Formats: sequence, structure tokens, C-alpha cells
Amino acid sequence: MSKQTYKVCFCFRRRFRLAATEAPPQVKALFNKYSDNNGVMNPDHFHRFLVQVQKQENASLEDAQAIMHTTANIFHRKGFNLETFFKYLLGESNSALDTNRSVHHDMNAPLSHYFIFTGHNSYLTGNQLSSDCSDVPIIQALHKGVRVIELDIWPNSTKDDVHVLHGGTLTTPVELIKCFKSIKQHAFTASEFPVVITLEDHLTTDLQAKVAKMVRDTFGDMLFAPGTEPLQEFPSPESLKRRIIISTKPPKEYLKSEETKASGNPSQRENDSEAWGGEIPNFKSRSAEFKDDLEEEDEEEDLHDDNVAPEYRSLIAIHAGKGKGGLDDWLSVDPNKVRRLSLSEQELEKAAKTHGPQIVRFTQRNILRVYPKGIRFDSSNYNPLVGWMHGAQMVAFNMQ
Repeated sequence: MSKQTYKVCFCFRRRFRLAATEAPPQVKALFNKYSDNNGVMNPDHFHRFLVQVQKQENASLEDAQAIMHTTANIFHRKGFNLETFFKYLLGESNSALDTNRSVHHDMNAPLSHYFIFTGHNSYLTGNQLSSDCSDVPIIQALHKGVRVIELDIWPNSTKDDVHVLHGGTLTTPVELIKCFKSIKQHAFTASEFPVVITLEDHLTTDLQAKVAKMVRDTFGDMLFAPGTEPLQEFPSPESLKRRIIISTKPPKEYLKSEETKASGNPSQRENDSEAWGGEIPNFKSRSAEFKDDLEEEDEEEDLHDDNVAPEYRSLIAIHAGKGKGGLDDWLSVDPNKVRRLSLSEQELEKAAKTHGPQIVRFTQRNILRVYPKGIRFDSSNYNPLVGWMHGAQMVAFNMQ
């Protein structure tokens, strides 16, 4: 029976004894059934209880004795009384979930039917503005069971190779090939179910072709690449075991993005302000060459554009993009193809108020990814329940 001490009138302390919670009648009945007439449940009784009531058919008498040894105090290790038996039922030794049990759900439904452990800016070691980029946090995330890794890919300073970094910030880059090799080595350490790599692409056509070669050379037969056309239905996690899946919005036409920046589209600048709070300086001048929109999703581009490397286009298994128009268009369901939609936490909160049923209907066939708002510079996270309640499969967390 525990005790707690309180300060009374700021001048003296008083100790109160807390009454132990009494075992309910059902527990008393179980204890009486599996104990002797003296009110003691010995290891033999407890072993029968584990097998017959707890359905732990593989539990041995030694297992029962070990549990009693760790649960009861020194005076009750040879047998439980009612109080220690009740303590065991509510304690850590009697978890409601079998920690040794493997996946027990049916994993043969389409991928969109499952919640997927998702990372955000998986390459960052700390904050979103000035931390180092590395493959180490990617490895750590995979060991925790994360199944979606996000990589922002940019040309290097000489524009002849590809780096991973958070564009428009002071983050130091890491080579893309290093991230790919680490993903291959550690992807299935914690789980055999597929790993999705979401690419935020800011590359020229020639570098897209280079990335395509990197992907195929690194992952080989592990890569799930069904072709250039969008899938009509997502495959099941069971059928995708030990496979690597590439997901990105269809690549932008590089020259078109150059023209957009040259025109100084005012609505584009408004998007920048909304995404970053309107007070974020341009930390690197080179980011302006490639990225005039710091939001993570843009209008869907034509996959069959001649300026998109065909070998890169063919890698994309899960197509992403918001499309043109507003929420009604974003959440439209096409019976002939499936896709991934990304919304910021603010966009989701607004959409949930006005388009809740449409979001749920969208996630029945398609995948919804939710990511932290841009002003979470400290790599903090948001409340994931809003996303989960509306069926968002990829609620992206900062894992730093």
C-alpha cells in the first residue's frame, strides 16, 4: 500500500495512506479457481492459469516461476495471494499485446488500406535550417521500422551530381548515392514490408537520368517499377515484401520552371510566404536557381513531356501531385488510377472542416500524406490524430 506526502498550510507535512484498488469479483473468482484452500496460488496453479486462461500454450512451469519471481515481493515468491495476483494482471509482465507476436493482420489488401510509418526530411540530423544532412538518421529510422523515407534531391554546386539537402537553408548536403546504399543495406532490418522512397525532385533532365541509373544500379531486382502509367490499384504489402518503391510527383519540365521564375509569378510568392511564415531569408542564392516554391507539392506535370528523362519517369511507382484547382479537384477519385496526395498539417486541418467525407473517400483507394508545416524549424511534430481519423496513411514525422 503506497503513501503520499502533502504540505499543509505551508508549515507542516502530512502523509496519507492510499488504499489499494480492490480486485473486482471476476478476478476474485479466477483466483479462487486457480488457488488452494489457503488462498495461495502456487507455481503449478499459476502455470495452469497461463495455459488455460491466458492461452499461453507454450508457457512452461519455469516461465510461471520466473513471472512470479519478478512480480511478487520477497514474501510471496512461492505463491501469489489475491493482491499480488491482481498486481500481476495489471502489471508490465501481463501486457495486453503479445510483444513476441509477429504481424497478425491480413496484409493482402491494397497498400492504401494500411497506416504506414512515415518519416519527414529523413536525412536531417537536427533542425530544419542549419543541421547536417546524413545517411545516419535514415539508418536509425529504418531500424525503428519506418517504411517511408523522404529525400530532397538537388544538383550539386557544379551541377554534375546529385545531393540531398533541405533547399533554401544552411543544411550541409550528403551524396544521394550514399543515402541509397544505406537504404539498401538497412531497409529490411526491422521489417520485410516494402520501403517507399519519396523524392522531392529539383533536378535537370540529365540529372534525372543519372538518378535513374543510380536507382537501378543500387536496388536492382529489389525495385518495384511497374511502368510509366499510373497504377489502377495499389499492390498489397504482402506482395511487395522486400521491395523498394519510388514515389514522387511527375517531374517538372526544367525549362518551364525557369520561365516561371523569370516571370515572377505573384501567386507563387504568396505560396512561399504561406509555407514559411513570410520571414525566412533566402539562405543560399543557388536555391533560387532551382526552387521558387518551398511547398512540398505542386501542380501535376505531364509525365510524357519530352524534357523528362524517360528512364527516370519509368521508376515512379506511386505517382504524386495535387493537380489543378482546389480541394474538390485534389480529392477527386479516379476509378482508373490511384495516386498519392500530400497536404501540410494546416491544409489538412482546413480540409477536414469542410471536406471530411471527401478525404475519407479519397483514402479508401488513394494514399494521403500529411507533413509538418514549414515553420517547425526545430523539427517538432504535430498531432497525428486528425490525419489518422481521416484515413491518412502516411502521417510524416520528424524523426530527428
